Amino acid sequence: MLHDRRRRALRSAATALLLTSAAILTVACQPEPDPSSTPSGSTSPTAVPTITATPTPIETQLPDAFQVPGGCEEIYSAEMIATLEADAPPLNDPGVTMLSTQNVDLIQIIDGGAPTLRCSWGGPSEYGLATNVTAVDSEQAELIEAELAASGFACESLDDGTICRIEQKGITLDDEEYTSGETHYVGGGGWVSTSWLNFSPDGYTEDIVATVWG
Repeated sequence: MLHDRRRRALRSAATALLLTSAAILTVACQPEPDPSSTPSGSTSPTAVPTITATPTPIETQLPDAFQVPGGCEEIYSAEMIATLEADAPPLNDPGVTMLSTQNVDLIQIIDGGAPTLRCSWGGPSEYGLATNVTAVDSEQAELIEAELAASGFACESLDDGTICRIEQKGITLDDEEYTSGETHYVGGGGWVSTSWLNFSPDGYTEDIVATVWG
């Protein structure tokens, strides 16, 4: 009887082992889910279309701005350069500190960064001149003309702009007479300012206007 019980226990253990092995084989043989497949009952995300706005170019035609000449030789005619080189050399002596105007408000336009070309004639002495050719906007041009008129300059039309002059005589501390003055031209987006001492060639500013704006 003991022998029969042992046989039944071994048979039950063998049966349990077979069932466990079958379950393992069943799980191992199941196919893995496809990652690209979509589960039932769910929907794929829908891409949201985007609209890119293309800017419409706006064609504008700007007026040509005044270009300051690149060098002093470009602002004079050949005849005027010959006169200056003969009567008041040299050009742009580094020792000449004369300003092109004594008006403080006008100096601020030049010192404020406006594109400017400076040209001087003569050495450090009581003889020579200094000229600036400066690019200005309409507001600055109006300010210049108003300042010149208020300072007693005599102004008149010249080409498409205005030319203004002033002259004065005096006596130095050494009892020597001198003549000084300023001449300005405003027009065409530019400003020519000249201060001179005992040297004012005829038609000097007019020559610059004809050469630069001609």
